Amino acid sequence: MKVIAVIPARYASTRFPAKLMQELGGKTIIRRTYEATVETGLFDEVFVVTDSPLIFDEIQHYGGRVVRSIKEHESGSDRIAEAVEGIEADIVINVQGDEPFVNKDNLEKLIEIFKADQEKQIDLASLMTPIDDWERIENPNNVKVVVDEQQLALYFSRSVIPYPRDKDTKVQYYQHIGVYAFRREALLEFTTWPMKFLEATEKLEQLRYLEYGKRIKMAITQHAGVGIDTPEDLAYAKTLL
Repeated sequence: MKVIAVIPARYASTRFPAKLMQELGGKTIIRRTYEATVETGLFDEVFVVTDSPLIFDEIQHYGGRVVRSIKEHESGSDRIAEAVEGIEADIVINVQGDEPFVNKDNLEKLIEIFKADQEKQIDLASLMTPIDDWERIENPNNVKVVVDEQQLALYFSRSVIPYPRDKDTKVQYYQHIGVYAFRREALLEFTTWPMKFLEATEKLEQLRYLEYGKRIKMAITQHAGVGIDTPEDLAYAKTLL
């Protein structure tokens, strides 16, 4: 089973322009993310895929593997699919370019799901973390997920799911952590499917997989990651070095 990691790296960012080229401890954020992913030792190959000549040159200059994204894409899956179309692989793991503190345990959990799936029933794997704070649960920027007894995703939503009709009902809520592992075939299929109602309504691309009958297996993690979306996030990240 050949497992590769792909790191999508867009230059533009609404909240923090050019964030991936910002310095973090003497290296750019994207370089740190790339090197940390390689250093896990989990992958046969690691690629950055970018629309930016600056990011392309940055990774190439330091000996990394990088692919230019040619087309405009609406989703991360589309961007990754373009990159892997000409790459041989069985499993493709999406590592976020703005998370330089790559958590090896999380990535191992995703790989193990496919290793254990001898019948090839699982199309995607992703992560979720328990949340108990009601403010976080109600926040539409925190995507929630509900699963069945096999931890297969039933639905993702920006709303509170499940909704406790009786307020004294004990509910364990899970926040979706947007790190994905794909079977390559499922990823390439995604690009051929028109967007359906649920994805268009919630603006969550993972719903397209569910709407087309794909199975997403979730793994529980206590490590939500340290994403850099704002200058304040970068200041915090510097304290972790």
